[in-house]
Amino acid sequence: MVVALGAASGAAHADTVNFYNWSNYFPPELLKKFEQETGTSVVLDVYDSNETMLAKLQAGASGYDIVVPSDYMVPVMIEADLLEPFDASTLESFANIQTSFADPWFDPGRKYSVPYMWGTTGFSYDSERVPGGKLEESWKSFFEPPAELNGQVAALNDEIELWNAAAFYLGLDQCSESTEDAQKILAVLEKQKPVLAMYQSDGTIERMIAKEVIMHQQWNGAAHRTREQLPSLVYVYPKEGISMWQDNFVIPKGAPNKEGAKKFLAWVMKPENIAQASNFTGYNNAIEGSAEFMDEALSSDPAVVMPNEYADRLRPARDCSEKTRELRNRVFTRLKK
Repeated sequence: MVVALGAASGAAHADTVNFYNWSNYFPPELLKKFEQETGTSVVLDVYDSNETMLAKLQAGASGYDIVVPSDYMVPVMIEADLLEPFDASTLESFANIQTSFADPWFDPGRKYSVPYMWGTTGFSYDSERVPGGKLEESWKSFFEPPAELNGQVAALNDEIELWNAAAFYLGLDQCSESTEDAQKILAVLEKQKPVLAMYQSDGTIERMIAKEVIMHQQWNGAAHRTREQLPSLVYVYPKEGISMWQDNFVIPKGAPNKEGAKKFLAWVMKPENIAQASNFTGYNNAIEGSAEFMDEALSSDPAVVMPNEYADRLRPARDCSEKTRELRNRVFTRLKK
């Protein structure tokens, strides 16, 4: 197996798949298994956000065979002509995809993608280090934390997740096109900024375990992996709403090894393989039959398997308009100045 950080260009040949993925989001031992079973090696490059990945591809980065965008990013990439259509239904193992994931709003009929992991984005805190040991199940705890947490809170460096969280907190439509709503969201984010230690999407697990911060906006799988070493961690499903997302494998336009990419995707969709990925990432997958291969610790963790009473708090990703995307980007740009 070849696992390398850096540009994939120039590394492509017939028996190599160049894989551009979120950091710490695919088990190295599963790549090794793929190589042993297929004879195809993998070169891995990583990113920290959908926007970083998109910007790199738009800037002309070539050589990647597989990338992993979230649901809302797939139609953006299709519209920008950045993806190769390949019709996932033609792949061996496609029949393993759970029905509810086979025909998603962001890629009807799965012409450009196959599912990887899915989950939620809330926030976590160390119950041993907060006043009274418990915080309200509300975005207020994150945006207006107790004074004792000043400088001990971290947010994701992600314009979508920050915008959505603030919108949910304010009771606003996450796809609002109103400049007035955008100003309200900015006001919440700017008010929070002085109490934050950082905006950072990488290293949320290690940061919480090392007790560098007490609270972190976090994906649920990362929260699960944190709790394995920090049992006092609590993952919060805010009462105002929580983002539900799906990540997907796609093949970039001009991929040098499209057939190798399709081989990899079909292989990953086998229940025993995707289960190994779930065990590593701490997230659920969309493949039927994978549960029997997954660790019991996943099914017993409320961060991974959401309690039924929180079902009405889920807010699935939506395809917001160009106007919303522009407002969201302007708010994030202003925030980060």
